Amino acid sequence: MSSKSPRKTNRLLATTAIAGIAAAMLAVGVPMHTNPALADAVKVQAPQAPSFADVVEAVSPAVVSVRVASDVEPVSNDGFSFDFNGRGLDQLPEDSPLRRFFDQFDRQFGGRDNDRGPRAERPGPKHHGRARPVSQGSGFFISEDGYLVTNNHVVDDGTAFTVIMDDGTELDAKLIGKDPRTDLAVLKVEEARKFTYVDFADDSKVRVGDWVVAVGNPFGLGGSVTAGIVSARGRDIGAGPYDDFIQVDAAVNKGNSGGPTFNLSGEVIGINTAIFSPSGGNVGIAFAIPASTAKDVVQDLIRDGSVQRGWLGVQIQPVTKDIAESLGLAEAEGALVAEPQEDTPAAKAGIESGDVVTAVNGETVKGPRELARKIGNIEPGQEVDLTIWRDGKSQEKTVTLGTLPMNMASAQTDQEQPEDQAPSEMTTLDDFGLTVVPADDGKGLVITDVDPDSAASERGLRAGDVILSVNNQQVTDAKQMTQVIDKAAKDGRKAALFQVENENRSRFVALPIDQG
Repeated sequence: MSSKSPRKTNRLLATTAIAGIAAAMLAVGVPMHTNPALADAVKVQAPQAPSFADVVEAVSPAVVSVRVASDVEPVSNDGFSFDFNGRGLDQLPEDSPLRRFFDQFDRQFGGRDNDRGPRAERPGPKHHGRARPVSQGSGFFISEDGYLVTNNHVVDDGTAFTVIMDDGTELDAKLIGKDPRTDLAVLKVEEARKFTYVDFADDSKVRVGDWVVAVGNPFGLGGSVTAGIVSARGRDIGAGPYDDFIQVDAAVNKGNSGGPTFNLSGEVIGINTAIFSPSGGNVGIAFAIPASTAKDVVQDLIRDGSVQRGWLGVQIQPVTKDIAESLGLAEAEGALVAEPQEDTPAAKAGIESGDVVTAVNGETVKGPRELARKIGNIEPGQEVDLTIWRDGKSQEKTVTLGTLPMNMASAQTDQEQPEDQAPSEMTTLDDFGLTVVPADDGKGLVITDVDPDSAASERGLRAGDVILSVNNQQVTDAKQMTQVIDKAAKDGRKAALFQVENENRSRFVALPIDQG
């Protein structure tokens, strides 16, 4: 008879059984767990990382380096670079957000060189009878017979142009045409041969997050390839009225100007034209001219050597939420006419200050840039139907477009405001934080003081500004202005629209009525 107790016997049997089961599991390859079994963690089968080699191999023969010779001598800049891939900071408007960034950077990290642009404007010496090369950029063929696209700022001031192929072959080219407003230019290689070329993509299908490949000639190194994604669409960097850039994070540096950015089908979605960088090198913010813009401009340059654009002849500004409220517009959309210039198509058609252009030929206008692009894309001499908002209702106006002048000079005036004249009939408008006095010529009210804590100050009104009208009604004294504002308040308006003029520039500012 065994001396083991029943409890010890059962424990021994259980241990033996477990050991047997474990041995069997190991024999068939079942993993052992010392802890209770848990559900498997979520795992996603990652897609294979894309390779750009096929795209690069196909498009590289169509991408070239562009060397430009000129009588203008280059000046080196060893300090911080504040240009936009070859275009100087001074070309940016004062209210550009990018200019404000660089001004702040300058104050924080030190001064700039006197030379803000890519080269100084002074004659340069000739070398062995040839002009001195002053710039290098990139370009790409768009036809089998040798037409190629680059940037205007690459070829500007150039007297001779050399195209360097992917295999190192150097070919002479001539300038066909250039368009400073979109920073595009077309060259033509005269040698009789067939060139590998690329097509423009339908950039309306480009989405933020799409892969892109940039090919070009950074720092004169020759054909180089970088990859990234589309970071944003419709960027306005203050370069001009047709700003509608595609932003990419592919590495773009000096010398990439004029080079193409491709989609994975080998089509050009944009032409690299500017970088956002305090150092002059890549920081992952680059801007490309959309293919849709480039395609139309390039066709005009090849056909005529220049671009003829339709012209209205108005100063325009965005419609803010406050302005829309003051005008009774349901949405903050359209382009507000600050001032129609004299003897222009707009003035002849009866367009007035305070009108809001909401549509062109039935197509909605979201803002000033869209209006500028729509009008610019129409041939001069064509009639267009403008939908405008005036006096709380929609109206139609037909305008015969003129030709956009090459150099738009600002209007000049011979009248000067006396600086030492003592103010008379000065009135303080506490609700708006303004002190005003009637203008000497009887046209409007001159602002003599602005409360720095007021809405007027926040919206940029300054002493010296002249209030021409309120809610599209001309005002000549403070009492008249108060009556207009009181009526707007009774009508349920929460803001009043002030037309303000300063330094020969007219604009509209909406101020809340319920201040104070």
